Amino acid sequence: MDELHELVIHANTEAPQPKEEQEPPPPPREVAEANTESSTVDEVIEEHVGSFGCAQLLQVFLVSLAWIFDSQNTLVTVFSDAQPPWRLKGSKEVATGSMCGLERSAWEWVGGNSSSIIAEWGLICDRKFLASLPASMFFLGSLFGSALNGRLADTHLGRKKTVLLSCILTSVTAFLTSLSPNVWVYTFLRFSNGFARSGIGICCIVLSTESVGRKWRGQVGQYGFFLFTVGFLSLPVIAYPTRTSWRNIYRVISSFPLAYALFVLLPFVSESPRWLSIRGRNEEAMQVLNKLARLNGKRIPVDLRITAPTTQSDATHKGLWTTGWAAKRMTLVMLTGFGVGFVYYGVQLNVENLNFNVYLTVAVNALMEIPAVVFGSALLGLMTRRAVFSVSALLAGASCFFCIFFSSKGGKSKGSWPQLSLEAFGFMAASMAYDVQYIYCVELFPTNVRNFAVSMLRQALMLGAAIAPLLVALGRLSPRLSFVIFGGFSIFSAAFTFWLPETRNTPLYETLEQQEREEKRSSTSDAQVELVKQ
Repeated sequence: MDELHELVIHANTEAPQPKEEQEPPPPPREVAEANTESSTVDEVIEEHVGSFGCAQLLQVFLVSLAWIFDSQNTLVTVFSDAQPPWRLKGSKEVATGSMCGLERSAWEWVGGNSSSIIAEWGLICDRKFLASLPASMFFLGSLFGSALNGRLADTHLGRKKTVLLSCILTSVTAFLTSLSPNVWVYTFLRFSNGFARSGIGICCIVLSTESVGRKWRGQVGQYGFFLFTVGFLSLPVIAYPTRTSWRNIYRVISSFPLAYALFVLLPFVSESPRWLSIRGRNEEAMQVLNKLARLNGKRIPVDLRITAPTTQSDATHKGLWTTGWAAKRMTLVMLTGFGVGFVYYGVQLNVENLNFNVYLTVAVNALMEIPAVVFGSALLGLMTRRAVFSVSALLAGASCFFCIFFSSKGGKSKGSWPQLSLEAFGFMAASMAYDVQYIYCVELFPTNVRNFAVSMLRQALMLGAAIAPLLVALGRLSPRLSFVIFGGFSIFSAAFTFWLPETRNTPLYETLEQQEREEKRSSTSDAQVELVKQ
């Protein structure tokens, strides 16, 4: 019995041994390989989440809604800062020419003194320079705000929180603008409004493109510009009922971004998984990816892990301007952006010099944004980014030059349908170049500086836009000269793209070091292929 008892004890002590040896086998080779190959966010999206599904469509749509408010706050001055028609007192006919030689008591504004800031504060004749100051300061505010918001979105706040902050501040500054007691306070608040709204566009386009696969980046970026067009089209609808009070226009548009931030962006939009990964927050990135995969009807392997390509400090502290190839590339992008911003915003603000009904002209320009988005999306799927941008900019420049033949030599040009048609076509081409350049910039730089790079492009665009109102004022005296300058800047922008690399169907890299290494490897491989062909 003692021997039997020892055998039972021995068996019990030895029993766990085989159990330990028979632990679940390691994952099959296929799964292990998948874990190894799908280590980056880009690979997880392409292989497990889906390049573009219902989840990404919903994310992109909700994010792109913010472009509506960006458009409204940018272009509202087309109505609020416009010079309204005037007439002699006692007459029902709208007068032509200048009222500067008349006594103030001899004439009146059609629609009353509160129809625009020019009518309310008398920004005419010797004070007409002040009428262009608020628009210029708005774009200068956007220029400075782009630098700050781009850095915040890449470092501390991320893409989503930066859009949230921008929408709330845009709402507040727009409402305060409606309370302006004089042109100087109005100018300061327009500067503040431009500073606030600058985070919307740059973060929305990056947040949209970073959740989809590489072949959908161009098309997804265009969706935001389509919503920008919706905002543009909404302005005549808002401005016409409020045409007797420019203050009411600001009150109406101030309500939209606040409602969007609280009831759409905050509860329903996800942060960029690429940004979360590059900041070392891989668990949160995986949660976002799992959510997207689930909505797409797919499933990410449970034991799949994201491996960041570099450490967090390396990813954040290596600056864009201290890396030679990136600094040169950024300089070229900003030079092209300056010209495009000058033409794109200048043509929109120049509508008063066409001598057409301002509501009709703004509506026509807004409608031309739709074919710009449609054609731009189609061409991005067929042609290179560089070719689409260059051709668009050249067509915009050519249209501006042709407008010269329908302009008078001095004073306000007599409006004609051929001139309006050419101006509308030129604006469509400029809009296409503007849209494509954002997509191009997103693909030219890696995740850890992408938002900052887009913000630098935004600064260049806004610098061009800030100068455009001065040219609009010049156009009141010499329409031909204004069209010559618009055309020249557009062609100037097209020329600089020849020194930029093509990015169609290239991967989105995570860090400057990784992109430099991979691009060198790719160029070496291409050179070897060419040698073999020869």
